[in-house]
Amino acid sequence: MPVFTYTFRDASGGTQKGTAEAESEEILRKRFEEQGFTITEVTMIKAKGAKPKRYGKVKLGNLAVFCRQFSTMVDAGVSLVRCLDVLAQQTQDPKLKKILIDVGERVEGGESLSRAMQRHPRSFNNLFIGLIRAGEVGGVLEESLQRLSHFLEKDVELRRKVKAAMTYPVLVFVLAVGITFFLVYWFVPQWAVILTDLGLKAEDIPAPTQFLISLADNLKNNWWIMLLSLIAIIFAYRLFVSTRFGRRVADRAKLKVPVFGKLHHKICMARFSRTMGTLLTSGVPILQAMETVAGTVGNTIMSDAVMEARARIREGDRIGEPLEASRLFPPMVVHMIGVGEESGSLDFMLQKIADFYEAEVESTLASLTAALEPIMIVGLGFVVGFIVISMFLPLVRVIERLSSGAGD
Repeated sequence: MPVFTYTFRDASGGTQKGTAEAESEEILRKRFEEQGFTITEVTMIKAKGAKPKRYGKVKLGNLAVFCRQFSTMVDAGVSLVRCLDVLAQQTQDPKLKKILIDVGERVEGGESLSRAMQRHPRSFNNLFIGLIRAGEVGGVLEESLQRLSHFLEKDVELRRKVKAAMTYPVLVFVLAVGITFFLVYWFVPQWAVILTDLGLKAEDIPAPTQFLISLADNLKNNWWIMLLSLIAIIFAYRLFVSTRFGRRVADRAKLKVPVFGKLHHKICMARFSRTMGTLLTSGVPILQAMETVAGTVGNTIMSDAVMEARARIREGDRIGEPLEASRLFPPMVVHMIGVGEESGSLDFMLQKIADFYEAEVESTLASLTAALEPIMIVGLGFVVGFIVISMFLPLVRVIERLSSGAGD
């Protein structure tokens, strides 16, 4: 549907601007005439069937800095259009720059800030839009931006800790795979040639050595089949998790997998508490807040539990009871939520829960990293040791043969 910017005179004779969708300019004019207004100027800004511009996704760190600066400028009394223009000029992110220019033009054309940002869902999610809309309605946009920047900074910090903790184990794993590939692809075939030159027949080669030689031959001759199989498995998995059923199976497995399942659950709990607390602090109604949280918690199983709790709350139940019934929320969390609901400080309690689980995530990551490092090093040593021992086992038979020949 085409989008128009318009200018009209209100009942007091003042000039108002805005943006609206309509089938045609005539229909838009009639719509305003029915309300007693007369449009003085109309301009089409998007033709029918035109594809919306896509600018990509902005990094959370850049969004956090943007919100912090935006809040400071709004608090200083600078107009929204001026704020967006200045922030677009000074940002170093080209994607964010284009988005802010587009948002600024729409706000100048009469759209609300939340509506203009809603046109860029890849960068501004439901949480972002909900907080901005709450700030606009309550007249406390600068406070909403401050809370949003604080939330984004906490989220970025949590993600950074997870990535930092997993960097060393991932490097060790890549190194282990690289060393194993080198030994099997290059060293084993060379050694097999030496064993053949020594006169060893296939039946004289020990089973571990024969296994490595067969693996090396398959890797050398059928590498493309293995590569295609790996690509097919990855593609099939992504296709499977793109369905609702597949995503639920994958998310349930993430919660049940040993060691890492508890870590994933704690991350989801921290995200749930932080998001819910931020929304309630900003004045967002609890039903709308729970709907937003369900879309940002990061696990469909927990999202379904939140939406089920939302339906029960609409019927008059307390918040803690349906959350407890899902068995995904620990008793401590349910108890603190119940106390917060009774005392009228639910947002404060949720922030405390978020602080607790973020500390738990950090502690779990430290313990997990400390345990993974020696395990992966021992695993690498075992694999390399198996290859070396398997390659030298045939030499025992060669030596035995030479010894028996010398004895004769």
